[in-house]
Amino acid sequence: MTASITHWLKKLSLGLLLACSLATPVLADDIRAQKAEAEISDGKLQLATRFVTDLPPDLSEALQQGVPLTFKLEFDLTRPRAYAYYTTLRDWFEPMAALDFRLSYYRFTNRYRVSIGSLSTHYATLDEALRAVGNISSWTVLDVSDWDSSETRRLAGRVRLSLDIGALPRPFQLNAFGSRDWTLASDWTDVKFNRK
Repeated sequence: MTASITHWLKKLSLGLLLACSLATPVLADDIRAQKAEAEISDGKLQLATRFVTDLPPDLSEALQQGVPLTFKLEFDLTRPRAYAYYTTLRDWFEPMAALDFRLSYYRFTNRYRVSIGSLSTHYATLDEALRAVGNISSWTVLDVSDWDSSETRRLAGRVRLSLDIGALPRPFQLNAFGSRDWTLASDWTDVKFNRK
């Protein structure tokens, strides 16, 4: 009798687990691209991007506790690939470029700071600071001054913004593995080229 009740309870718990996993709502993306445009100016390929970022509660709490968050903006040259490989060998240029945005919170001043390299700006609210992360214009990613005009017309690329887990302090890196809240990334978004 006890064995049949135990067997029945195992089946019931397995069924409930399966039903709960099927009923779990699909979560919206935490980072979404709003703008991804490029143009060639003075022989340089320049990007302008804007992203919308929603921090999960765990990341927001870690930020409030003083853990800085680094977001990586990446550009990937997708076409012309053959020319990109040639450039890689000739100039040691990877067909990718990256830029880091560091988001910090200062409890004493109750302000947020977004830094790109040595440049930084302070914001009164988290929403304002998050709007600045991934928002850039005239970011030079590639020198195309010696490219043929036919090659520059074929240019194509994509961008992505993601939380750089490797830049977190070590204890937080361990938390990040296997946790969806700590693995924020947008989808790769094709860049719209403004041809002149």
